[in-house]
This record gives sequence, structure tokens and C-alpha cells, in this order.
Amino acid sequence: MPELGQIADKVRSKNAGPFWLTIDIFCGAPARFAHITRHLDDAKIAELLATPVAQLKRFDIADLDVVKISVPRPTIQGTRDDRDMHGAQWANLLAEMDIPALSD
Repeated sequence: MPELGQIADKVRSKNAGPFWLTIDIFCGAPARFAHITRHLDDAKIAELLATPVAQLKRFDIADLDVVKISVPRPTIQGTRDDRDMHGAQWANLLAEMDIPALSD
């Protein structure tokens, strides 16, 4: 089974302020967007990001072929315990998530 990062054009994450992270999945085409949105499981995403599913915010933006996921940061940006000041490493968790292959 391929990984999400092999199907999507790009998976990136960044800060959405000091209290939130956002992960963008750029699908690149309507068919890939439909496939990815159909197979993304919010409960699995929440588990990978170690956040309660009720706090996960997901936006499927069909006009841009993008899925945006926002979650609270586990630590406030810039505090002593913050190991990822820019929030850039969180995308790897989703990019490595298994997703069914895109059928032609």
C-alpha cells in the first residue's frame, strides 16, 4: 500500500499561530483529491497526531484540490518543551500514512 506522500503532490505543515498547527495536503488533481479525501480517516489522523478527534479541524477544499487539517499544538510555540518551533515536522506523520493505491 502506498503512502499518502507518494500520491499527493506535497504534504507540508506549519504554525497557525503559537497554539495551532496546520497540515496542508496538496493533491494536484481532482481525481487524486477525491481519492485522498475518500480514504483519509479523521480518527486515524487524530491518533497519528496524538490529539483528540474532537479537536481536529479538517477542511476539504475541492476548488484548490487541497485538504487542510488543523490541530492544537502539543506545546505552545517557543516554550522550553517545544521541539519544533516552526511546526514543519508534523507533515511527515501524515505523509508516511498508508492509503490505498490510486486506481487508473
